[in-house]
Amino acid sequence: MRAWAALIVFLLLVTLTAASGSFFQPGDWYAHLQKPAFTPPNLAFPIAWTLLYLSMAIAAWRAWLRRGFDGAQVLWLVQLALNALWSYVVFGRHLLAAGAVEIAVLWLVILATTVAFFRRDRVAGWLMIPYLAWVAFAFALNVALWRLNLPG
Repeated sequence: MRAWAALIVFLLLVTLTAASGSFFQPGDWYAHLQKPAFTPPNLAFPIAWTLLYLSMAIAAWRAWLRRGFDGAQVLWLVQLALNALWSYVVFGRHLLAAGAVEIAVLWLVILATTVAFFRRDRVAGWLMIPYLAWVAFAFALNVALWRLNLPG
């Protein structure tokens, strides 16, 4: 596959992941939750995710350019699936505790992906760092939402 065609494939994959999340919008349920003081404004989420998805696609592409499709891209695909799953668990099913567990697993897979990318291409690894940091923040936000909204 040609390099630019591969980049388009990676961009399409992150676009599909982002689109899958749009099936499970926060909605009224999320609007009525008690939120921690460190909750970003709603506008921050689409801006951050757009930049993160772009960065993730370029990182995967750069790693692919070095070694082709291998275990690093498998990890990348797994983290994409887990990324999409979180929206379903939290916004689709309203399961904050399960979402915290799921996002912790997601973070570990992103970490493994980042390490694998660093081994192939340092820039690819660095391009994953903002995503790793954002998901760590999202984990803290998820746990805080769960604790603030425990039944009873």
